[in-house]
Amino acid sequence: MIPDMTIGQLYVEAESRWDEIWDEKAARMLILLMFPRQHRKMMELHGDMIEHGQPVMTVFHRPRDEAKLLEEQGFDPRSASFQFVDLASLDLGPWMQHLIGHEKWLRGTIDVMPVPFSMGLPAQRGFETMNILCFRHPDVEPLNKYFLPFPPKSIPGKCFVSLPRRQAAELARQQAEVLGVGRLVKKAQITEQEVPVETLPPQIKTEEEASLDAVLDNFSDQMMEEITNQSDTVVNVELPISKVETIPVIDEVELLQAPEPITNVEIPVIEEVEEVVEMSDVEIEFRALVTELLEAGIAPSDMMDDVRWEDISERAMATGFETWPVFLELTAMQ
Repeated sequence: MIPDMTIGQLYVEAESRWDEIWDEKAARMLILLMFPRQHRKMMELHGDMIEHGQPVMTVFHRPRDEAKLLEEQGFDPRSASFQFVDLASLDLGPWMQHLIGHEKWLRGTIDVMPVPFSMGLPAQRGFETMNILCFRHPDVEPLNKYFLPFPPKSIPGKCFVSLPRRQAAELARQQAEVLGVGRLVKKAQITEQEVPVETLPPQIKTEEEASLDAVLDNFSDQMMEEITNQSDTVVNVELPISKVETIPVIDEVELLQAPEPITNVEIPVIEEVEEVVEMSDVEIEFRALVTELLEAGIAPSDMMDDVRWEDISERAMATGFETWPVFLELTAMQ
């Protein structure tokens, strides 16, 4: 989490912040996620269980003065949290795969529009209407238009950034190179500061929405086929041929003159010692907290509201302990 930041500012600082992890030539896109408010903590940590190739930048927005514009559409603005997600196009499939496949999220499009100047909001800034992809939880009602006082990439507040593991980033760069939407070699030296240009999806007319869905369906099918092929394909690996050392031939006379007979040498048996992985203090404390909450009948989605959760999570992050896999392990046992 990075406070007092915007997605646009992160674009400017990306090269210095993330160095080789950041591929400035990778095609990126902006999407909007809508889900019940009690799921916000889970969505803040969503990137911890996703293998993605490029940094993912997200920011939450809560409608205030512009909330009445949503109410005029018959939508209760207090029924949902709104999260703008800026990610590489190749990471869209992995980012949404679990949400769509298991939680049955619904896909559509939404018009992101500037608040009318007649409302007289402070610090208001005009921008072109954008039609972007919108994914919503099945418990959230559909919405056609979303209003902002400034562009999505200029929303100030807490930015949540999910960074890829180095191996995933390298794989994504290679895949982007093959598909022609990225590159492998980065600039050796930046000689001129370029003005950051926001990569925004073009506005899509109503008659073109069917075409957009077809493209995304094809993209998702390709992504799922690739995942299946990687897990099912058997690769024949050539085993190395061991070298046979030449055994010297002992002359019969030399064998008879040998001072001592050749005896069998006993080979000591090495017992396998099972490696014991010691848990850190913060992991023991985290496991105890989750177990305690489970025994108290607290639902996993409500555990993060416990006052002790944030403190343990911050200390875990400082020591490099990943809480999310342990959380899934413990809650899956119930």
